[in-house]
Amino acid sequence: MTETQKVVVIGATGNVGPHAVSQLLEKGVETRALTLPDDPKINRLEEEVEVFHGDLSNPDSLDRCLEGATSVFLMWPFFTLDVETVPEVLKRIKQHTEKIVFISSIGVQNGIETVDNRCHAFVEQEIERLGMEWTFLRTTGFCCNAGTGWAHQIRSEGVVRSPYGNAARSPIHEADLAAVAVRALTEEGHSGQRYVVTGPEALSQIEQLRIISEVTGREARWVDVPHESASTNMIESGWPAAYAEGALEYFAILSKEPERVTSTVEEVLERPARTFRQWAEENSGLFR
Repeated sequence: MTETQKVVVIGATGNVGPHAVSQLLEKGVETRALTLPDDPKINRLEEEVEVFHGDLSNPDSLDRCLEGATSVFLMWPFFTLDVETVPEVLKRIKQHTEKIVFISSIGVQNGIETVDNRCHAFVEQEIERLGMEWTFLRTTGFCCNAGTGWAHQIRSEGVVRSPYGNAARSPIHEADLAAVAVRALTEEGHSGQRYVVTGPEALSQIEQLRIISEVTGREARWVDVPHESASTNMIESGWPAAYAEGALEYFAILSKEPERVTSTVEEVLERPARTFRQWAEENSGLFR
């Protein structure tokens, strides 16, 4: 790491961005966060970060934030991904820096998500096409998905109604994913890597719920929702139809074969990955 490093975090107020910002600041890296002008989650960021307002749908709005950048952390909300805008945003980034770390998906690794799906695989393709100095973090589901998806149900009823309770995922702690990204952003030796980033164990959704119950002391049970009903609910809540169906089909696969577990976190960070139980203990207040 050098004193001249300046990292831009795009997606700064999401589930991983705040951890990346915090860890970059701890390393003494000059850190900029790109946010929407009316971002309701701006309080997730530490005061020391330099905040710039911009919108991925308007590439011209990124220039001030990118000026002088040595690397870029990119997390693109897939619901807002536009195939016309992606190449323009990436070209704008490349005008300022070649180095980019993109938070991608394990779906690209296992072939379930294709370029035609116009999501993570498409962004990866465009980054490679431009010849940038890239690192792709192909990640599994985040531990915090249990909070955003289940917390209200647990607090209100003690029942989680969702599809495929036996689907076994290897959820990654968001702070671990951010730490791998920070290494790739600030150190040499990670360019051209397609890291598959997972948690340390595969747990079914029912097992995850059981851990939350043990940690909080609040008993909760799982009720499976049929595939068709879940698809309808997801689409009505804003999911693109193709992505909703793809996600559910993947969960159906994971009901029979657990998601892959890798040692990437331990290899890159030289320490064990955090467990889902650790995440639940840190965030137990969400469920009470």
